[in-house]
Amino acid sequence: MLENLLLEGDAYNWVKALHVISVIAWMAGLLYLPRLYVYHCQSQVGSNQSETFKIMERRLLRAIMNPAMIFTWIFGLWMYYSLGAWTEGWAHAKLSLVVLMTIFHMFLSKWRKTFERDANQRPESFYRISNEVPTVLMIAIVIFVIVKPF
Repeated sequence: MLENLLLEGDAYNWVKALHVISVIAWMAGLLYLPRLYVYHCQSQVGSNQSETFKIMERRLLRAIMNPAMIFTWIFGLWMYYSLGAWTEGWAHAKLSLVVLMTIFHMFLSKWRKTFERDANQRPESFYRISNEVPTVLMIAIVIFVIVKPF
């Protein structure tokens, strides 16, 4: 049965294209959501602006980021399987960084819930710094995938 999941030619290219599209959507959310948190910190609890941020954050996470993350994993693992990349050092490093990206995504989700409850205690500087995490991870992931240093 697993043989049926192997990708060749055009099928591989389609899955790779869908993977890249999913990654772009996921990265957009990972970069934008912490920025929304920065702005949310600047609004008064209970204000119309704060309530609008809550809606924006929830919709971004649930409608874009969560599905994009899931599809990134599905298409990425499918390509790993088809390439037999499980034995490659670069693939292990990349996968480890994607796990860290997923953990960061989970932290963003947890932080959203604190904003939803009007319980955020972190300063906007915390979210400004956290906004750099996905960028650093993305740079390393791209280097491992393109350069394959080991």
